Amino acid sequence: MAQLGFCGLGVMGYPMAGHLARTGHSVSVYNRTAAKADAWVSEYKGSSFATPREVAAASDMVMLCVGNDDDVRSVVFGADGVLAGAHAGMVVVDHTTTSAELAREISAACIAAGVGFIDAPVSGGQAGAVNGVLTVMCGADSEELFAPFAEVAAAYARSCVRLGNAGSGQLAKMVNQICIAGVVQGLAEGLAFATKAGLDAHAVIDVISKGAAQSWQMENRGHTMVDDKFDFGFAVEWMIKDLGFCVDEAQRNGSQLPVSELVLGFYRELYADGSGRLDTSSLIRRLA
Repeated sequence: MAQLGFCGLGVMGYPMAGHLARTGHSVSVYNRTAAKADAWVSEYKGSSFATPREVAAASDMVMLCVGNDDDVRSVVFGADGVLAGAHAGMVVVDHTTTSAELAREISAACIAAGVGFIDAPVSGGQAGAVNGVLTVMCGADSEELFAPFAEVAAAYARSCVRLGNAGSGQLAKMVNQICIAGVVQGLAEGLAFATKAGLDAHAVIDVISKGAAQSWQMENRGHTMVDDKFDFGFAVEWMIKDLGFCVDEAQRNGSQLPVSELVLGFYRELYADGSGRLDTSSLIRRLA
């Protein structure tokens, strides 16, 4: 069992760190709101620290799961950040969805400090974190660096795959979000069409989900979309962030993302209407 650290106890990080503790690892945690860290320790034991630096000093491997690029930079590079408490041979694993450029920047800083780095964004949402069935997409500069982490990640992941060197995990997560954007928009259009046509949209979902139109989004979000329920899941504001990374990276590598750019605009409309915290399936509200 390893000495592990976990920084960021939000809707994803809290249960992920909990799975690590349940598996028998010694886990130290940090959260910007200390009360959340105290609650975690009360539930799972382990220990909490006031800074990421202290977590790093006590850990062989430190996981991060925070909000955005700026949050990651603060936790990693701050005066009391992870690298300030790093020691040779330690490994930093970033589960936050960030830009690929930030992953490469952190990797270079970690190499200079004698520390390993893995960018490891996840897919599966809050339910996947709670149930320990996340998909983890990883970028690591060697299989030797990746393999020990994969064993640890089994506590909360049903799939953990190395896609290449540092930055590859974030690029793979961009592919994930590009695919989701198109699927959710198609599902929204189809269900809005079914309703306008006078069909029982719930019955339509039950039928077509057994055929070629089936998707995770249909199975898990179709009925709630029809019922106008969106107070759960992956928030619009986070999808805006993620698709923004996709568009920026596409401009760098010469890819074309016409559908993703269109859907990003739709999500920005929802955000402007005050729907930033709703689930991404709320795209259907634009059509209802």
